[in-house]
Amino acid sequence: MSSITFFQHLSRAFRDNQSHLKLVLLCTAVSGGGLWAYGESVAPEEAVSEKKKVVVLGTGWAATSFMKNLKNPKYEVQVVSPRNYFAFTPLLPSVTCGTVEARSIVEPVRNIFKKKVDVQFSEAECFKIDAENRKVYCRSSVNNNLNGKEEFVVDYDYLIVAVGANVNTFNTPGVTENCHFLKEVEDAKKIRRTVIDCFERANLPDVSEDEKKRILHFAIVGGGPTGVEFAASLHDFVNEDLLRLYPGIKDLVKITLLEAGDHILGMFDKRITTFAEDKFRRDGIDVKTGSMVVKVSEKEISTKELKNGGEIKTIPYGMAVWSTGIGTRPFIKDFMAQIGQASRRALATDEWLRVEGCSNVYALGDCATINQRKVMEDIVAIFKKADKESSGTLTVKQFQEVMKDICERYPQVELYLKNKQMHNIADLLKEAKGDDKKESIELNIEELKTALSKVDSQMKFLPATAQVASQQGTYLAKCFNRMEECEKNPEGPLRFRGEGHHRFKPFRYKHLGQFAPLGGEQTAAQLPGDWVSIGHSSQWLWYSVYASKQVSWRTRALVVSDWTRRFIFGRDSSSI
Repeated sequence: MSSITFFQHLSRAFRDNQSHLKLVLLCTAVSGGGLWAYGESVAPEEAVSEKKKVVVLGTGWAATSFMKNLKNPKYEVQVVSPRNYFAFTPLLPSVTCGTVEARSIVEPVRNIFKKKVDVQFSEAECFKIDAENRKVYCRSSVNNNLNGKEEFVVDYDYLIVAVGANVNTFNTPGVTENCHFLKEVEDAKKIRRTVIDCFERANLPDVSEDEKKRILHFAIVGGGPTGVEFAASLHDFVNEDLLRLYPGIKDLVKITLLEAGDHILGMFDKRITTFAEDKFRRDGIDVKTGSMVVKVSEKEISTKELKNGGEIKTIPYGMAVWSTGIGTRPFIKDFMAQIGQASRRALATDEWLRVEGCSNVYALGDCATINQRKVMEDIVAIFKKADKESSGTLTVKQFQEVMKDICERYPQVELYLKNKQMHNIADLLKEAKGDDKKESIELNIEELKTALSKVDSQMKFLPATAQVASQQGTYLAKCFNRMEECEKNPEGPLRFRGEGHHRFKPFRYKHLGQFAPLGGEQTAAQLPGDWVSIGHSSQWLWYSVYASKQVSWRTRALVVSDWTRRFIFGRDSSSI
């Protein structure tokens, strides 16, 4: 009985003082039937580091990727976003036509957070960033006020801005009032209801033939990947499901794709562009290139025909979808003005994703752009760092010693050598010097400037895609995971304008390819290495990639089951 009482006291003491009690030895002694234990009380650790407060704005691709990969428990994380879920946005065109259900592509963000990291979520939107005082001003959702307060302030040590972007209307009159957008899940659901409503209205007995044609004319503005995929999905929905249900109006449906440029899918290989335009014309989708929308009224779209001397034409429509690019959110514009970036289209960051002018603020995804530093801006510093003997000239060997750091810091150098089909820097220096003997080449500062003068022409802005945002989130999470370790042992390239090395390697985007679904179970795929595939096999590759990229097994199972359901039963035409 005494032994049980002893263990009860010991257990209670251990639970109450887990951080203060260190159990050293527990043994039994047969002598006298007793039970002996030894415990050593120790003082709590003196060096208890206070957790750094990280505030993450957004729950899109960049923010979610960051949260999924953040594993360091030394951070206290506060996520602020007006939506409490992550949406797999590449499948939004499929949601508009019922191929995939809206809830199949969303995952509550609380399911994504790592359990060993202290994460809190607030369903609210940020309306002001005070970088000087390290504060974020937020406004809670209308239907879910936090503690009855409409506004609240969050302090931070590190701020990660990953709020995405708005739709860019280019200040075209009538777009906001009369067009649908395709950026959010709610947009896709609204488009789906409108498509069904158009068919139901056109099917009413007292509607004239001309009015039916107008109602069943679907106009898509923007020939990029989103606009093209939506046009293809809508065509399949109409021809495979709706015409069977509305046989009396099957000859009145028209889909028009308006693009201000010379071709649709301008960022893809020309082979894909040509195939897509030819397929759309065969399918009866009217592709109008060189048509710039200048005004949208309730029932008509006015276009400026750039190929016909700027002639203005009007097109009657029943539903219009606007998909022409991205614009900056208002509070990001205010923040940019605050830090001296008012003239830019997006937040400028360095190669480590830090906002220029703010050492503790990072920006990822569509709201930011990396301002890659030019080689020519640092050419003098590079020369001095390589010229260890201060001789005023550089040999090939001396330059090769810092070549790895140069390529890490300035990726355009490696790209330039690749495009010029040069094996190494010696070939570039030889070309600039005009000397066939690589070993004997010596360059002064002016000759080095000449050799590298065209390197910066290879600099390119990263596209505003989910792929870029996701990789940025993963990269930044890995940096935060190793923050303390890399403070002691930097792993980045040489600092040409300072001493030592950069703490981390700069962010490098790795392009994994892109898809353009064209309808009829055909997809165009452009993969690394200039590899292009078009047809049914690429469609199955698209299915495989998009299923594997889902954020959870739950959404993966739901999406695959939706695809299976569509194959067996077709798409649902209910207006809900």
